Amino acid sequence: MINIIVIHGPNLNLLGEREPRIYGQMTLIDLNKLIQNYAKKRAVNAEFFQSNHEGALIDFIHARRSWAQGMVI
Repeated sequence: MINIIVIHGPNLNLLGEREPRIYGQMTLIDLNKLIQNYAKKRAVNAEFFQSNHEGALIDFIHARRSWAQGMVI
């Protein structure tokens, strides 16, 4: 099975809350579920991470570098 990490950057934790008329009503949890279902059908493990801090994003990538074969930012 292939492992990927999906990195969500700044402000994506506000999906569905911040100006839903512009950005839609889908929350970050909804988006992750959608991606997870898509990935499972293709024998892909997906792990998700969101932070508003660049350093935290880099630390997560470094920590998971040997687990994942791919990354979506």
